[in-house]
Amino acid sequence: MGKIAKSVGAYYLADVSHEAGLIAGGVNASPFESADVVMMTTHKTLRGPRGAMIFAKKELIEAIDKSVFPGLQGGPHNHTIAGIGVALGEAMAPSFKTYAKQIVKNAQTLAEELKKRGYDIVSGGTDKHLILIDLRNKGLSGKVPALALEYANIICNFNTVPFDSAPPLYPSGLRMGTPALTTRGMKEKDMIKIAGWIDEVIQSISSYQLPDNPKLRREFMKEVKVGLSEN
Repeated sequence: MGKIAKSVGAYYLADVSHEAGLIAGGVNASPFESADVVMMTTHKTLRGPRGAMIFAKKELIEAIDKSVFPGLQGGPHNHTIAGIGVALGEAMAPSFKTYAKQIVKNAQTLAEELKKRGYDIVSGGTDKHLILIDLRNKGLSGKVPALALEYANIICNFNTVPFDSAPPLYPSGLRMGTPALTTRGMKEKDMIKIAGWIDEVIQSISSYQLPDNPKLRREFMKEVKVGLSEN
């Protein structure tokens, strides 16, 4: 991508918000040698407070710094900067590499276990912390399973999938990740249990079929929430 950008006179900006911790842990490739600018949030796999960092080549960083402050940012939050410092300190420890590797192992195990239960995993698996399930082969919209799983204290997102035939508000996918579970010390054997629980929840709500008529969907979701809260 860096070569393509240079060939057309463009800059290559890599946003690695999701993968920052995996890059720091050495399990995903680093963009720094190829990119002109690297940006990331600090609260995902990097496991820090809600914030962000921007790295850039010398000829670009001054203009970026000025546009951030005083251009866009209201003011620095010193407690967040301190928290990011602590997170980066943790990321330099050998234990962080173990954590990053386990995130990927857990995600791959979870994906494989869901595949065994008939779920269509987008791209066939994962090389990082995220899993995207295409629920169209189950005849389900992602919104209802996401809500049902939340009632069961399994938090994930409803999400669009490649070539989704459904609208973004009621997409066909379900997105989940393993960093929080890994931080709590869970490993592959726990992912097998969790895959079973996810399947149990989704099977239990298979009768909730999203209406084809868009005008009926809001009322349908109200009924779903009542039914799930009573389950």
